[in-house]
Amino acid sequence: MLISGRELGADRTAIMGVLNVTPDSFSDGGFFAAPDQALAQAEKMQRDGADIIDVGGESTRPGAEPVSVQEELDRVLPAIERITRHIDIPLSIDSWKPQVMRAAVEAGAGLINDVNALQAPGAIEVASESGVAVCLMHKQGDPQTMQKNPSYDNVIAEVKAFLSGRIQTCIQAGIGPERIIIDPGFGFGKTLEHNYILLKNMAQLTDLGAPVLAGLSRKSMIQKELGLPVDERLSASLSLALIAVANGARFLRVHDVKETVEAVRMYEAVMNVEQEKP
Repeated sequence: MLISGRELGADRTAIMGVLNVTPDSFSDGGFFAAPDQALAQAEKMQRDGADIIDVGGESTRPGAEPVSVQEELDRVLPAIERITRHIDIPLSIDSWKPQVMRAAVEAGAGLINDVNALQAPGAIEVASESGVAVCLMHKQGDPQTMQKNPSYDNVIAEVKAFLSGRIQTCIQAGIGPERIIIDPGFGFGKTLEHNYILLKNMAQLTDLGAPVLAGLSRKSMIQKELGLPVDERLSASLSLALIAVANGARFLRVHDVKETVEAVRMYEAVMNVEQEKP
């Protein structure tokens, strides 16, 4: 996967650092809203080994309220512009709004990371014309309702069918398959059991031919299983990250970059060693 001129997710798992320039994201809302704060955090994530940084200006946590296009632009553009002037690392824009996608790509983003899988009117056209990579995520419902009563007959089959359909729609719109990443959308309209089934069977999604991104960092599924608050979910997040890599993930979207990089690189070092001859 070529993003901003760099090949990512091929010979090793790519680590995507989360940079929310929002006041209300579930884990880091309000910490990096100012451009100087965003730049400092981006520089830290680069030092810690991030391969790409995902900039988001609207929270998609369960129950989050939507923001206007202008408000989202006012949040993300100063951060993207400041970061691209000072450090050389690929950026992605975490947005479902085509106006934000277009402006962010013009400011330097090399990936459109859309929780709505380019279904908003005009989104797929903007993505096609931009020439950048895209990440298509599955979700059921919207942030206001998605966790009220998610239901599936077969969660892995339904998620796979949805993503397959979106891939084909994107290809028909002129987005080449080499530009497409897929995300099963852990926590987006899924119960704890749905998340577990998706993670355990995630290798089935690799049949679609697109690299798989897993976003499990600090998710509420950890709280539901272990009762841990957001700031005590590091060990569990690392465990889920390694399970995701073992089951085919080529991109990990994480808050704790340094710790995830160290854990994943050690896993890859062991798994990639050649067997001794008998």
